[in-house]
Amino acid sequence: MNLRPDALTDFLSQLEASLAEGRFVKATLAKYRGPERDLQRVQVRCVMLRGEPQLQLLYRHATKDITKNHPVAEAAGLLHPLLGPQAFRHAQLQCSDAQLELLVAERGQATLRRAALHGKAEPAPAAAAPEAHNREKARWLSLERPFLTALGVTTAQHTLVPSMSRKWKQINKFIEVFAHALDASPLAGTKRLQIVDFGSGKGYLTFAIHDWLRQQRGVDAQVTGVELRPDMVALCNGVIERLQLEGLRIEQGDVRSWTPQALNVMIALHACDTATDYAIDLGLRGGADIILCSPCCHKQIRPQLLQPHPLRPILQHGVHLGQEAEMLTDSLRALLLEASGYDTRVFEFVSLEHTNKNKMILAVKRAQPKPAEPVLQQIAEVKAFYGIREQCLEQLIAQRLAAAPAAAAG
Repeated sequence: MNLRPDALTDFLSQLEASLAEGRFVKATLAKYRGPERDLQRVQVRCVMLRGEPQLQLLYRHATKDITKNHPVAEAAGLLHPLLGPQAFRHAQLQCSDAQLELLVAERGQATLRRAALHGKAEPAPAAAAPEAHNREKARWLSLERPFLTALGVTTAQHTLVPSMSRKWKQINKFIEVFAHALDASPLAGTKRLQIVDFGSGKGYLTFAIHDWLRQQRGVDAQVTGVELRPDMVALCNGVIERLQLEGLRIEQGDVRSWTPQALNVMIALHACDTATDYAIDLGLRGGADIILCSPCCHKQIRPQLLQPHPLRPILQHGVHLGQEAEMLTDSLRALLLEASGYDTRVFEFVSLEHTNKNKMILAVKRAQPKPAEPVLQQIAEVKAFYGIREQCLEQLIAQRLAAAPAAAAG
């Protein structure tokens, strides 16, 4: 069944009018039900390229982002095929004076909601929107670093590519977090560091930490990225070879089977589900002084959860149960790190405006040990309350501790 043309036509007409009249701010397509399994949403904005306004569509997938630029006049034709029961079922159009929301039901019926925004300033011309990207605050890295150009973050003239502004903020926030952790750790003042980044992907953060340590801290940083996808490994190693970067390499491998080695810093950003647990365990086994991970997906705990009174009426909603599973999973990880000799924090890495994978667990090895028993008791109480039978990191630690006496005896 097709969309009812009145709601869809009205939405697209309003989009075109907002672009023509300079009222357009941004648009977002969500709740995807089409054939691309990892496509999550499309973000639409107006940018200035070579002196001409362009409509930029950022296709956000689970593991990658794809950016495409089109003439503004093609707006309606671009978005029309993206909306429908077998495509995106939810679209938001934000203008300077109103917000529109298009909702598409499973059978194709569509409704359009409007909300006026009172007290707003006069709209700026659409072409002025890209100007905001030039007003950058002080950053931990310079835009002139060659790796940023090689990875597509900056142009050949070392200006920020508009579609990479969120990634640029994430890179700088990551370096800021790491810098403070480094200064507070036993590694402060160390001139040689072994760093492993699991799930390094396209290498933005892997290259960034290598560059920052070597260029600004004068540290002999030996950085290894471990990535499962061969195309990403080849891409990153090609950049390393072309820029002749010493102390940086990317290996193809899986965190679940990667051979542990002595390391100072373990990084795992967006390792899916229990891959985060395997990465943390490898950090523990390698004696890492700093462990930085940004978890992704929390599938193991959710099916095990009981709904104890008085939480039952709260957790009967699936979205709340998912949030509870996420909170419990990462809290147990933090407590297990505490019991393993680390001072641990769980905090928002970057704003949800930039990514929905925004939580970070930061663990810094203590200079002085503390008894583990009180923390282990807290873990047991939490598990008993929620009916949690198993948690991957706890199992990995237990297996390693159980194997240690046998290895010593052998």
